[in-house]
Amino acid sequence: MLNKLTVPLQKLLRPFGLRSPVPSEPISTSDKIGTGTAKAPLGSPKPSAKAPQNTLTCPACLSQNFVRRGFRKKKREKIQLYQCKDCQKTFTHQLTHGKHYPLPAMLEALSLYHLGHSCASACRVLKSKTNYNLHPTTLSNWLKEFQHICRFSRLRPYALKRYHPKYFTVTATLAHRQLYRYRFHRAKCNLIIREDIKHRNFGPLEEFLEMVPSETPHQYFQDGLRASESPLIFSKTQMIVRPKHNLANQLAEFVLQSVKDRKARHDAIQKFMLYNDSVTVATEVPVYITKDDLLHLQTQLGFQIFTKPSLTSPTPSVIPAPSSVIPSVVEESLSPSRHSGDESARTPESDSGQARMTNQADLPKLITGHIDILQIRNGQVHILDYKPNAAKEKPIEQLTLYAMALSRLTGLRMYEFKCAWFDEKDYFEFYPLHVVHKPKGRRRRKNVYTKSGTFSINQDPKKLVVSIAK
Repeated sequence: MLNKLTVPLQKLLRPFGLRSPVPSEPISTSDKIGTGTAKAPLGSPKPSAKAPQNTLTCPACLSQNFVRRGFRKKKREKIQLYQCKDCQKTFTHQLTHGKHYPLPAMLEALSLYHLGHSCASACRVLKSKTNYNLHPTTLSNWLKEFQHICRFSRLRPYALKRYHPKYFTVTATLAHRQLYRYRFHRAKCNLIIREDIKHRNFGPLEEFLEMVPSETPHQYFQDGLRASESPLIFSKTQMIVRPKHNLANQLAEFVLQSVKDRKARHDAIQKFMLYNDSVTVATEVPVYITKDDLLHLQTQLGFQIFTKPSLTSPTPSVIPAPSSVIPSVVEESLSPSRHSGDESARTPESDSGQARMTNQADLPKLITGHIDILQIRNGQVHILDYKPNAAKEKPIEQLTLYAMALSRLTGLRMYEFKCAWFDEKDYFEFYPLHVVHKPKGRRRRKNVYTKSGTFSINQDPKKLVVSIAK
């Protein structure tokens, strides 16, 4: 009876600028209690989350000065239109045209097929989820059209011989301050490691990924410092950051067309890459590294750990390597003026003033993180992090800590890891071993000659310079 009086009451109050105190829609009693988001108490600090970056540009003039201009109605979806203020062209966010089904349904159908379902079975599952009556012939045509992106199609017959489609992947929801969806492609990882001799030493990594849902110490991720917020800094000298363009950029550009909510970009890219490419084996992998692990790696590699300057200490502090391993490193950090020609002895943040020596107690007791994408290819383990507007990001310390943590958890050597961050346009990669291992007593080269070109070695300890092939 109360809901029937809502509409007339609102019409009476509308000319006076008032609202009805009665909700216009009845409250559903089927919702579970406790599933809502709790409000933060008064006086609590606001979370320092970055605003999502807008990567949409006009395809004609590459301008970001545009406005929304209505919708284009199709049979099964409604597409947002944009108009560029510079060239007056109308465009959409989709690069794939001429399809009668929404792009999210296409991605779901492709993923279901590569998860072991047949074309007919994938269409039935898709109908139960989205109510789209997709014909198997249409799905077969999509598989041929996007075969250059979905590289797992060549491994799918061999994976079906070893695993039932129900056991292709392992998923788990991890409540680590926020919800992370961990996914592990068991069949793909087993094929990559067992069938390629270059990956024969990565068995401990497969065992670690298999045991993540049951053996992860979840209490560590409640109180530990996140790697993306860590104050630790490494020297940028004697390392190379190579820009390139590979399949990850194509996959990100293809998937982002279907994402309307910018906060859902990570999950959409991770899910499609795990199910459809031939090298991604896991996503949102939880890793952690303790203070003792950092000290052990510092003893073995002899690197220095710097900390970001704070309000109380204007100059950055440096945690030297143990003197029993490399005594010259400690001497250089104590008196950088004696080695004015050695750039690696200076702190990476500031050259003004002498670096203040601190004890090892200043190291964080625990650093945690979640690896966005984990790949195995070309005899190495690749740690990938999706960063919108990657050209302006330089997460060297974050990815290096990920590699160090995964090395300690799996027993793999640091030279077997390679780190990268990317978006739909750029891809930057580097070796984490070059960040933490600075060989002494050798003639320093300025250039490195490879098959893809000549790359310059970074010589500036304060900032990172991306090396472009000459």
